[in-house]
Amino acid sequence: MIQFLYSHPFLIGLISFVIGLISMPLVVEIARKKHFVVRPNKRTCHSGEIPNIGGVNICFSFLLTFMLFELNSLQESQYLLIGVFVIVIVGLVDDILVLSPLSKLIGEIFAGVVLIGFADIRISHLHGLFGVTEMGILASYGISFFLLLAIINALNLIDGVDGLASGLGILYCASFATYFLLTGETAWAILGICLIGSLAVFFIYNVFGKKQKIFLGDSGSLLLGYVMTAFVFRVMEMNAYHLVPDSLHMNATPMVALAILTIPMFDMARVSLTRILHGTSPFQADRNHIHHLLLQTGLNHLQTTCVLLSMSLVFIGLAIVGRNWNMWLLLGINATIFTLFVICIKLRIKHQTAIDNDKH
Repeated sequence: MIQFLYSHPFLIGLISFVIGLISMPLVVEIARKKHFVVRPNKRTCHSGEIPNIGGVNICFSFLLTFMLFELNSLQESQYLLIGVFVIVIVGLVDDILVLSPLSKLIGEIFAGVVLIGFADIRISHLHGLFGVTEMGILASYGISFFLLLAIINALNLIDGVDGLASGLGILYCASFATYFLLTGETAWAILGICLIGSLAVFFIYNVFGKKQKIFLGDSGSLLLGYVMTAFVFRVMEMNAYHLVPDSLHMNATPMVALAILTIPMFDMARVSLTRILHGTSPFQADRNHIHHLLLQTGLNHLQTTCVLLSMSLVFIGLAIVGRNWNMWLLLGINATIFTLFVICIKLRIKHQTAIDNDKH
C-alpha cells in the first residue's frame, strides 16, 4: 500500500485534503467559540466576524500527512517540521494577541535558526551572481536569513483578498513538487504535495465558504512563506552542486526562484520603495498592494485572485523557458512584465475613476 502511494504521490495529497476537510469544521467552531476572529476595520472589506486561524488547520493536516508517510525519508525533516511548528505558533500568537513588528521579527528569526542553523537548509552558493559562487559560512547564514525574512514577509503581505495567498501557495507547491519529482527528490516532492492538499481545503472554505468562511491568518501565511523558503534553498543547492540530471539543471536558478515568486516579492519591493519615496516607513500599512489596486479597478475578490494567479502562471512559464538564460536577462524581462502589468492596472484605475466622476 505504501509503495503504491509512493508511486502515485498525488494520492498522498488527497489524504492531506481529506484530513483537512474533516478537521476544518472543528477549527472554525473552536475559533468562533474562543473569539479567534477578525472584525471589520478600515483595512478589510468583509462583514461580520470571520475566524482567522486557517493556518492551524493547514498545519495540522499538512504535518500529520507528512509524518505518516515521509518523516524518516527526509534527513532534515525533524528540524524542518519543528521550524514549521515554531513559525505557526508565532503567527497564531500574532493573530490572537497582535504582536509588535519587532516581536514578530524575533519569532521569525527564531524559526529561521531552526531551519538554517539546525536543519542546515540554507544557501551556500550564488551560482555566479555578482561573480560569487561558493560562500563562506557567515555570508551563507547572512544571505539565507535575509531571503528567509523576505520570502516569509512577502507572502504574509500578499494575503489580502480571498484565495490569493493559498492559490499562490498551491501554484508554487505544484511547481517545486514537480521539479522535485523529476529530479528524484521524492521526499521533498511529497512535502509540497501534502501542503497542496491542505491549502486546497482552506481555499474552498476561504473563497466559497459562507457561514463557515475562514481567513488564513498569519499562522497560515508565515507557514507558507517558511516552506517556500525551504523549497527555494533546496532547489538552489541542488543546482549549485549538480545534484540533478544534466537535462534538468538550471543555470539561472536564483532568478528562476525569483520569477516563480514574482507577485509577492516584486510587489513587496514596489510597495516598500513607494513608501520610502513618500517619506513614510516601509513597514507602514496601507492599501497600495497589487491586490488593492486591482480591487480599485472594480474587480471583486475572486476576479482579483484569478487575475493574479493567471499572471503567476505567466511568470512560472517564464521561469521554465528562461531557466538557462543569462540571469540578468531573465530578471530584466521578469521586471519589465511586472512593471507593465502594474502600469496597466493604474491606467485602468484612472479610467475607472474618470467614469465614476462623469456619473456624478
